[in-house]
Amino acid sequence: MGPVLTNNITVHIIWYGTWQKPQKKIIREFISSISASPAASDPTRRRSTVAGWWKTVQLYTDQTGSNISRSVALGQEKNDRFYSHGKSLTRLSIQSVIKSAVTAKSQPLPINPKSGLYLLLTSDDVYVQDFCGQVCGFHYFTFPSIVGYTLPYAWVGNSAKLCPGVCAYPFAVPAYMPQLKPAKSPNGDAGVDGMVSVIAHEIAELASNPLANAWYAGQDPSFPVEIADLCEGIYGTGGGGSYTGQMLEGRDGATYNMNGIRRRYLVQWVWNHVVNYCTGPNALDQ
Repeated sequence: MGPVLTNNITVHIIWYGTWQKPQKKIIREFISSISASPAASDPTRRRSTVAGWWKTVQLYTDQTGSNISRSVALGQEKNDRFYSHGKSLTRLSIQSVIKSAVTAKSQPLPINPKSGLYLLLTSDDVYVQDFCGQVCGFHYFTFPSIVGYTLPYAWVGNSAKLCPGVCAYPFAVPAYMPQLKPAKSPNGDAGVDGMVSVIAHEIAELASNPLANAWYAGQDPSFPVEIADLCEGIYGTGGGGSYTGQMLEGRDGATYNMNGIRRRYLVQWVWNHVVNYCTGPNALDQ
């Protein structure tokens, strides 16, 4: 019976560590694609779009029947290029990084508990608790005792140096699967292209379960199975087990499954509670 994000959603990014301009652009353009109108896309790309993917997320409602917002916009950004809390972060120190960003003396991020999402992105030389072994990203909400406010947030790390075979699959493959050939990433950066799907996963779950008391499966809200967890690793029709499903291949040989406003992306599907299976805009039966 908890809330979902029915107000227009604003994503505030904290760039932690060393980020290149082209890397930031890939991620910014993905977020801007979530609620782009079809007219903003190239006509040949309108069929399978990031905005079409978000339509499944929008099906989720709160107890009054209000749907998750169609509108997802980029908000303000903060650079933490000097690693203010070091190069090894815990789940709690991540909240301290967010606190630093919203209480900074110059250009603090706005505090917006009702519709703001805070996205902490760590560069490829930063280790985060449970990264690679258990998670590629996670979301929760900040504790007033640390940050001063209850703010929904997500962390996603660039796995390029630490574990690309785990968190940037299929653009990198695990060492124990030498027979597999990595797919070509659509934007020429395996680590960041891998992050995009994890960012999508976390934003979908933040929208549908921002305070860990709305849409989830399982008995334990502190270890919930959420709408993207149910479809992890599924990118197309027939996906499941170790098979990704039917994806698209560009003329340049790059693997993707949906189009943004200017770029192509590979994004996992999410659970559709109306039909009771995972769905995405590149489904062959649409």
